[in-house]
Amino acid sequence: MATIIKPPAPLVFDTTQKSIFLAGSIEMGVAVDWQQTVTAALADMDLVILNPRRAAWDASWPQSIDFGPFREQVEWELEAQERADVILFYFAPETKAPITLLELGLAARTGKVVVCCPAGYWRKGNVDVVCRRYGLRQVETLAELIVVVREMIQ
Repeated sequence: MATIIKPPAPLVFDTTQKSIFLAGSIEMGVAVDWQQTVTAALADMDLVILNPRRAAWDASWPQSIDFGPFREQVEWELEAQERADVILFYFAPETKAPITLLELGLAARTGKVVVCCPAGYWRKGNVDVVCRRYGLRQVETLAELIVVVREMIQ
């Protein structure tokens, strides 16, 4: 059974257990909670799911390194990505997801990335070029993403 860790919970887990980081569109109120879909689909697996969608996120927080809760969130996400065995990316077409683009750039050369960037995402061309250049596995739908992640974890 999967273990789910969300911020601000400490990233304490058995590193011999496979782990995935759910990178992708959040934009509270814009993106659907695709993380819940992925989590439910992988719940039967023996893995750790690192989900950055913070339940108590406050959109009024200043996005400043000097604001503790914001800095804590960003640092949690960076550490979770570094520790994860697989980083899956989902670019929801109805979002901009600039932080997800940044995260893809950071992770592109790690060898542990799979990407879903459906038609309609405003920077799909950029994502496609990065995926091709760095040999990243890319799929078209969230359902395909789940299948690929299951294969990567097993």
